[in-house]
Amino acid sequence: MTAALRVVAPGLLTTVQDRGRIGHQSLGVPVSGAMDLVAFEAANAIVGNPPGTEAFEVAYQGPTFAVETGSLRVAYVGGEAPIEWVARSGETRRLPPLQSIRLAAGDLLRIGALSGSAIGYLAIEGGIDVPPFLGSRATLTRGGIGGYRGRALAAGDLVSLRRAEAPVRDEVRLASLDLSTPKRFRVVMGPQADYFTPEAIATLLSATYTITPATDRMGMRLDGAKLQHDPALGFDIVSDGIAPGTIQVPGNGLPIILLADRQTTGGYPKIATVISADLPALGRLRPGGHVAFEKVSVEEAQALYRVMMREMGRLADRLEPVPPEVRIDLDQLYSRNLVSGVVDAQR
Repeated sequence: MTAALRVVAPGLLTTVQDRGRIGHQSLGVPVSGAMDLVAFEAANAIVGNPPGTEAFEVAYQGPTFAVETGSLRVAYVGGEAPIEWVARSGETRRLPPLQSIRLAAGDLLRIGALSGSAIGYLAIEGGIDVPPFLGSRATLTRGGIGGYRGRALAAGDLVSLRRAEAPVRDEVRLASLDLSTPKRFRVVMGPQADYFTPEAIATLLSATYTITPATDRMGMRLDGAKLQHDPALGFDIVSDGIAPGTIQVPGNGLPIILLADRQTTGGYPKIATVISADLPALGRLRPGGHVAFEKVSVEEAQALYRVMMREMGRLADRLEPVPPEVRIDLDQLYSRNLVSGVVDAQR
């Protein structure tokens, strides 16, 4: 028996993601992968998957899945959302995030609209059975590669899973997980900070920018104070490599932060780069939100990245059993004489 999920409703943008397609940018292939690595790895840890196991990335509005065959264990981590489990019997239960749950054939799982973060992750114990492309199962919708047929999920899709049955065992949870966003995102200046006036550098590090609706997994376009290029150098450079979190500034002076599906090279000067430790929080931001920056050194950025990776490596050690649920049988309750022993004063 093969376990599978039928997509009843796909949500706004639900894709299969892992840690990304590493090592192929020299061929012009973007990395892709999870936008919020912390939430992604937490979901995997809760269901017992190794780090980096592919999961569903949910953006803005969650999907509805039906368990077609077999059984599976899932966990959701990310933006706050109503999560409903509809059992075969018709019973509906509201599920908390940050904990595992075992679903059986005929069950439904609904994830509603996200708040607090743009994205969340639904991890499946054992992983999702989609073919790897260049060593990764991450979806790049612009290239039509990876994930489920190289695209976002659509209603009617039947997605196979790599484990046919989820073993019966006690469920676990994370008591807490910090998915907040900083007031200021930390950046390392450059690599082309010299292409900007001193006033532009000062503006970048003092202004607050608004995230525009023209934002997606490729890049986050910002609106606000314009950054002036050095008139002697202009705003065109020989195209060079793009790092995750790069802030490039085209001729209109408005910064663009390049994200998971970014192009591999670019010909606009890059004033600064958001540090790796702040990229998960950056991925949580929604259009209409605000972002500001502060400068740190390369050494500080490296130390902060090591802290983040160390904390992610400890996620499995923080798991605890889900407390037993106290449920009241109303039929039994109503059948009992709950007022026995009461004296009728009129008698």
